[in-house]
Amino acid sequence: MQTGFVGLGAMGAHMARNLHRAGLLTGVWNRTTEKAAALAEELKVHCFASLTELAGNCEAVVICVSADDDLRAVIAGLDQGLSPNMIVMDCSTVGKNTVREIHGQLAALGVGFLDCPVSGGVEGARTASLAIMVGGDEPVFTRAQPILEKLGKAVAYMGPSGAGQAAKATNQIMCAGIIQAVGEAMAFAHAECLPLKRVIDVLGKGAGSSWYFVNRAPFMANNNFPAGFRVRLHDKDLRICRDMAARHGAVLPVVESTLEQYAKLIAQGFGDEDISAIYRLKSKLFPDNPESM
Repeated sequence: MQTGFVGLGAMGAHMARNLHRAGLLTGVWNRTTEKAAALAEELKVHCFASLTELAGNCEAVVICVSADDDLRAVIAGLDQGLSPNMIVMDCSTVGKNTVREIHGQLAALGVGFLDCPVSGGVEGARTASLAIMVGGDEPVFTRAQPILEKLGKAVAYMGPSGAGQAAKATNQIMCAGIIQAVGEAMAFAHAECLPLKRVIDVLGKGAGSSWYFVNRAPFMANNNFPAGFRVRLHDKDLRICRDMAARHGAVLPVVESTLEQYAKLIAQGFGDEDISAIYRLKSKLFPDNPESM
């Protein structure tokens, strides 16, 4: 199934490369034309001049953008080029209601739409080892599965439209708690004058380990937070989680605490750093830490 890719950010560009390696990528489009042109030249695929052109020349489309309004704009751009039996797969993290609306809109055109947000960071996008949670019509998922399996090592059908986003929201709540715990633990280890590299090596094999500890505690040890999963994006995702929980009459303490801390980081100018930058705040719990001075 010849596939077009939309959204060539930190994760999207790697995902497009993986589709190209599998012989599935027809071409790409990005809001910043220069980025699309550069990747198209690298991969020797088409750089589409418009979303309509991309849709008109593909059987499937994979989207990876930042927010609900970005997704709506892409769907509007694709609209005139879509044809029955096409499949649109959205790997963005957006609201459950947004994807349900788009699912209904495209179903009226005979186009399949799947919400298939991903987890695994830039590393997972690069190595095609993402976890992919899929919502939508199951027959459409079955048709799309060969494409999704070129992007991730764990591809799971979660249920009807919106279920993929609900699963991703679950993941983002977990990430909030884990990154807070890792930040506090690393600040504690530093205050205790432990050799941080050895702490990471040994505890990375212990019961308290996690993907975030293994992959992001080194950022904290170096007090350097290159963008992997940006604070601004997780902040946006947790606001989605907050809204979803509110529909059940629930308030989630981990989400609220993390949002409060992200607001401080964004106000201090760190919103485009990786979420491991929460260590900037956790280190201040220990007044004798050099980072807190």
